[in-house]
Amino acid sequence: MQNEKNIIGFPLPRIDGPLKVTGTAPYAAEYDEPGMLVGHAFYATIASGRITSIDTSAAENFPGVVKVYTHQNRPATASSDDAWKDEVALPGHPFRPLENDRILYDGQPIALVIAESFEAARDAADLIRVDYEAEEPHTDIEVEQAKSYPPPVPRKEAFLPSDPRGDADGAYAAAPHKISAEYVQAGEHHNPMELFGTTVIRAEDGSLTVYDKTQGSQNSQGYVCGIFGLKPETVRVINAYVGGAFGSGLRPKHQLFFAVMASLDLKRSVKVEMSRREMFYLTWRPPTVQRMLVAADANGRLMSIRHHAVQTTSLYEDYQENVVNWSGLAYKCDNVTLSYELAKMTVSTPGDMRAPGAATGFLALESAIDELSYEVGMDPLEFRIANFVDYDQNDDLQLTSKALDLCYRQGAERFGWSKRSPLPASMRDGQDLVGWGVATGVWEATLSPAEAKVRLFPDGSITVAAAASDIGTGTYTILAQIAAQGLGQTADRVSVLIGDSSLAKTAVEGGSWTAASSGSAVQAGCFEIRKTLLSLAQKLDSSPLAGASVEDLAIRDNRLVLDRNDQVGLSIADILGSQGMSSVEGHGKVAPDEEQAKKFVSYTHSAIFTEVKIDAELGVPRVTRVVIAVAAGTIINPKTARSQVLGGVVMGLGMALHEESMIDHRSGRIMNHNLAEYHVPAHADVQDIEVIFVEEEDDKASPIGVKGLGEIGIVAVGAAVANAIYHATGTRHRHFPITIDKIMEGLPN
Repeated sequence: MQNEKNIIGFPLPRIDGPLKVTGTAPYAAEYDEPGMLVGHAFYATIASGRITSIDTSAAENFPGVVKVYTHQNRPATASSDDAWKDEVALPGHPFRPLENDRILYDGQPIALVIAESFEAARDAADLIRVDYEAEEPHTDIEVEQAKSYPPPVPRKEAFLPSDPRGDADGAYAAAPHKISAEYVQAGEHHNPMELFGTTVIRAEDGSLTVYDKTQGSQNSQGYVCGIFGLKPETVRVINAYVGGAFGSGLRPKHQLFFAVMASLDLKRSVKVEMSRREMFYLTWRPPTVQRMLVAADANGRLMSIRHHAVQTTSLYEDYQENVVNWSGLAYKCDNVTLSYELAKMTVSTPGDMRAPGAATGFLALESAIDELSYEVGMDPLEFRIANFVDYDQNDDLQLTSKALDLCYRQGAERFGWSKRSPLPASMRDGQDLVGWGVATGVWEATLSPAEAKVRLFPDGSITVAAAASDIGTGTYTILAQIAAQGLGQTADRVSVLIGDSSLAKTAVEGGSWTAASSGSAVQAGCFEIRKTLLSLAQKLDSSPLAGASVEDLAIRDNRLVLDRNDQVGLSIADILGSQGMSSVEGHGKVAPDEEQAKKFVSYTHSAIFTEVKIDAELGVPRVTRVVIAVAAGTIINPKTARSQVLGGVVMGLGMALHEESMIDHRSGRIMNHNLAEYHVPAHADVQDIEVIFVEEEDDKASPIGVKGLGEIGIVAVGAAVANAIYHATGTRHRHFPITIDKIMEGLPN
């Protein structure tokens, strides 16, 4: 049973769960009103070139069509790049739908049909005729890497490769054991359950209520206001429920632009939703080529690490990730050189996809570390333990906490790692080759500025209000738990209002910072309420709390009491009633501690153990067991936390074995833009996954001791699977995903 003492750490079921499983939680494209218009986009069928002519006459004359927009008649918008840049914008020229006749990538939207019904808009779009002057596409990262360049403007200073330390080249040359290898990762596409959609409800006064599929309502609001010159008070963006995102919803998408543009131009309410095929032309994890040179001494101590990555970006923006810096902080090594470059290609701008940078960088790093452990002749787990580091060598900073050693120990014990046969291709289960692999994962644990308003009523009911989003991570639930703990109630007494740009300011939900940031803001709001209540109580004659401080207090049974003696105190109703107040509000705010950041840095850590069974004749791989041990500070809700890690692991299996953007490099077009041909893990691919949360206390990572969990589940899972495949077959695979055809070529005779 949940009680006051164990609300934090209690596996409370998600409070939004019943709405979602019964289909009554409304998503962005499910809002409606009489007379609403519907839009359908028309997309380019070349990857590079320009439009020489576009004939929309047949579409315009189709029954039910109201208007067709192209680059020739698009309403005026802001001209400066700054007006188009959102909260997580990139260096370069942000994509502007229908800007001109240029085609920058396959699937670029080049027309929008607005009609009285979806069917009319869709069918009319099929009647648009376009002539192109096509140019040669450039979509092969393994070819285009020859023209790579360092990013001229950093997306974030933290994404710049860390300065070299020591003499990586000299140490590599002198080392007795070394590995030089190239790892190639195919592009991956976001496929959240909810399609991108926007519904714009126009009021009689011209103000807009925008229901948008986004990870940040205030980000979408700012984007719309900047482009169309609108006042923020006339635009309200709501994303109360989001059907998955994984980073795809961090930046506003063109359906938002289209819906608002048409609504403003036609003075009508408008809805635009994408199809599943159209989702493949959006944000994606970019193809990457990574070169690793790692070396160790005879005792398995790392002597040198050199990590170079070339990553895909578009022609119009410089998309960047933190890919290589992880190699300078994951293990103890005094000689490190890191470098990172981009290759411009005729593709849409890539975007953040669950653990951007780390998922990619650790795929190469943990594969190379594993290869080096075999070269040295050490157990792969023991090799990692031998190179444990307890501070951040990149920036010479202390860690707020690091329980990775416990992750190794508890994960290995639960998995049974000690029973592993060291020789590759030496373990069998009947017809199956059996392989065991291990990898280390790290993800940054950050705190972003956040605010929350908490209100307490005399009957003990609580409301929490913040613009924060819940993209399926459990934000509703954990904010309720934090507020309940802070104000001495049970979670069912808390109403959480989030996903609304009109509420207290927060950052977009990404980077695994929402629980730490918004959660800490809620805690701060609860503290403000207790301060206010104490101040009011001390104004009363003969107050039993006259000499108390706020740190001495607790709230129990709707009374403000001394924590050490709850017989001393006053009822909330009496305190508020004495001042004629019907409720009390606390406005909580948090932000990173700049002074602390000069000394400390915080990361979430994990150890992943995988078992792979491969049919010795057919090469069919099955990941039969995964044990992942995670150190993430305080776990607010073990149930929602476990679900986040499980989801990340499954995405890691997709990275290792399934997901691959297949581009015809002759035309530059994506060929598998559907879920029939773009493979993701299915139920049959997911077997036994066990999540362990090791105990870890951290009073510096965030005020509530929380580290992020959304990303850590995927980091290095792909490498752990690849390492298990090597152990099973004796063949290394460095081109991801590792598909059956590749495995068959490497099966032992």
